[in-house]
Amino acid sequence: MTTDQILDRLKKGNENFVSDRLQGKLSDQARRTDLSNGQAPHTIVLSCADSRVVPELAFDTGLGELFVLRVAGNVANTSTIASIEYAVAHLNTKLIVVLGHQSCGAVTAAMTGGDNGYNLNHLLAHVAPAISASADDASVNDVVKKNAELTVNELINRSTIIREGVENNGVKIVPAYYHLDTGKVDFL
Repeated sequence: MTTDQILDRLKKGNENFVSDRLQGKLSDQARRTDLSNGQAPHTIVLSCADSRVVPELAFDTGLGELFVLRVAGNVANTSTIASIEYAVAHLNTKLIVVLGHQSCGAVTAAMTGGDNGYNLNHLLAHVAPAISASADDASVNDVVKKNAELTVNELINRSTIIREGVENNGVKIVPAYYHLDTGKVDFL
């Protein structure tokens, strides 16, 4: 499938999710057996760790279709970038979705500021560019969208493997926004 066909498949899967018509395919014993010798996911999803955002359900996908990385604020840190590099270089995955979501707690904490301890402060520092690039009166949801957009650039700028994938091997990276109240995903 081309990246455009994969994106269309994700959009259709999200329509199924929003309308409560999940297909639930590719999740049986036969699929598990098929995958026991390897994986070839069509999409990498860098998503927030929020328990209300489940990419496999939101896109109505089965086992082995998505390579999902979940971290608060869907930030591109060294570990998430390395994992994406693995999928691009070794699994030949061509589509990367950076999925932010409505009312993100990590983005809210980054906007609020203050001392959240060493580890959380370190994580939230990855959201600072989105705050700086947003209007002074921007809502948390505006900053979430900006964070997803800027993370696309971070992936390209901080990884030779991903950048070469985009420039030479047909890899496509798209920012997206998940609505908690409806389950709808907007591709930005």
